[in-house]
Amino acid sequence: QVQLVESGGGLVQAGGSLRLSCATSGRTFSNYAVGWFRQAPGKEREFVAVISGTGSVTYYADSVKGRFTISRDNAKNTAYLQMNSLKPEDTAVYYCAADGVLSMNPRFYSYWGQGTQVTVSS
Repeated sequence: QVQLVESGGGLVQAGGSLRLSCATSGRTFSNYAVGWFRQAPGKEREFVAVISGTGSVTYYADSVKGRFTISRDNAKNTAYLQMNSLKPEDTAVYYCAADGVLSMNPRFYSYWGQGTQVTVSS
């Protein structure tokens, strides 16, 4: 069993930055790809970014490319999402997820955190 705990969300003005963390416990963290997803009110959960177990492969949604950076520190069992140049449309609950398969589809992820709220004011 893999337990995921997100932190780092909050309220920020447009153009600001936040760094989300996803801390894990349980099995070997490096065996799992980690994805970040977000869900705004009334919308479906959408892909944001994903990183492979070793950290050598990353993918981003077009809407965040160039502004967000996903990374991980396997020694600390933690993944990160650095969010810069935030926009009001980035407002959502952000979730991290883990699974053995690297995917942009949330259906393929077995383990999920509880989510952290990010609110960007204009």
